[in-house]
Formats: sequence, C-alpha cells, structure tokens
Amino acid sequence: MSLDLDRCAEVAGELADLAGAVLRRHFRTSLAVESKADRSPVSRADREAERAMRAHLARVLPDHAVVGEEFGGTFPEDRPVWVLDPLDGTRAFLAGRPTFGIALALLEKGRPVLGLVDQPITGDRWIAVRGRGCRFRGVPARTRPCPRLAAAVASTTSPEMFLDSPWEGLYHALRRRVRFFVYGGDCIGYALLAAGFADLVVERELAPHDFLPLVPLVEEAGGLVTDLAGAPLGPASAGEVVAAGDARVHAEVLALVRTILRPAG
Repeated sequence: MSLDLDRCAEVAGELADLAGAVLRRHFRTSLAVESKADRSPVSRADREAERAMRAHLARVLPDHAVVGEEFGGTFPEDRPVWVLDPLDGTRAFLAGRPTFGIALALLEKGRPVLGLVDQPITGDRWIAVRGRGCRFRGVPARTRPCPRLAAAVASTTSPEMFLDSPWEGLYHALRRRVRFFVYGGDCIGYALLAAGFADLVVERELAPHDFLPLVPLVEEAGGLVTDLAGAPLGPASAGEVVAAGDARVHAEVLALVRTILRPAG
C-alpha cells in the first residue's frame, strides 16, 4: 500500500479537530472519573474523543489499522497504523489545566512517518511528516542549539515517575546538572522542545501511544529521541525516553545513563 502523505496529513488534522471539539465541550465541567488497571484516570471525554477519531478513520481510510489508548489494537506491518492518544494528560485535563494534548502518529512498517500534537484550548498545533520537517502553527519549527547539559532547560511530566525506581538516581543527577527543570505538559513538553522552547525531556513508563507521535516532531525539528540505550523508538520499545534538541545534550544524558544505570556485572 503506497501512502499519500499529503492526504494523511490532512486526515491527521481532521482527527485532531474532531477530538478537540469533544475535549473543549467537556473541559472544566464535572466529569465522572474511573481508574484503569494501572490506576491512571480515564473519563468520558477520553473515550468520546477516541470514538470520534476511529469513526472518521473508518470512513476515510478503512484499509488502515488503528491502535488507541482507550480501545487498544494491534500493530500489523502489512498496512499503515494510526496510533491515537485522544487525551494525553488526563490528570491535567481533569484539574482544569490547559497543558494536556491530543497526540497521534501514523506508522508505516513499524516506523513513525507522521506525528501530530494539538492543544485544543490554546489552539497550538504541531505536525511533522517524515522528510518534510515540523511545523508549529503552520510555521517551520526547529530545536535550538544547546552546547551542554548545564545550559539545558529540562522537562518531565512529573518527578514521581522516577521515584522508587532505578531512574531515581538519574533524575537527581540531571536535576543537579541542568539549568532548571519544568514539570507537567505530557506530549506538550516534547512539542515545545521541537519548537525551541526547551532542550531536554526525560521520561519513563510511557506506552506506544504516548511516545510514537513525538518521534517525528522531535526528529523533523532537528532533535534526537531514543530509548536509554540510544536506540530508535518503535512499538516494542520499553517506554523509557530521552529527547533532546541538540545532539551534544543527548550524548551527555546517555553518558550519565551508562554511569548511573550501568547493569550489574
């Protein structure tokens, strides 16, 4: 199946528009909240937004597969796969904070070739297509130069994801070395890195729908995004992510990883 990336980019925007309409309708309203098996919250807004996205894909691209945060799916390699996170940052959404986002990716043979992040309250949108660059609000976006870790503005959704894990030592080492840390934002943190407003994002315990949409954005803006070992991210990755706008900062972080998280023996 040959992909028409121009048409796929149009569809990605349509999907974000549909999900955004749902989220705006429910934002800062009283919503019943359930807990998933991993204790993360889920609401009617998450599910309605994903249903709207899936229904649209079934109409316009019925031959494509779909994997979504709320209703699952598989990753076949014989056809394109849309990866949907209709509400990345449910905790922020439920707390009335406009720091959540809609994130989606299109995979071809397991490789992300398109990524989109949208903040439906502020109207911010980032979209990247493999080989065609990243755009923020319709304007080309680039990461900014950062010569060393000591000059880096670092971001992570919450320090809690590092506590009581082998990552705790790495987090504290980074906190002491970077210029400063900012917290919150989920997918928006990576998108802001792609637009040159931050230099480093380090996170763990992410699912494919969390990190796959971010790969094209960061890479097409000139940055690097890998796992802890420096390997590319794909559907089978463990969910540990290091994203940097400058290769020099990325290399410093991986050097710290080797020092602090070196396997025993």
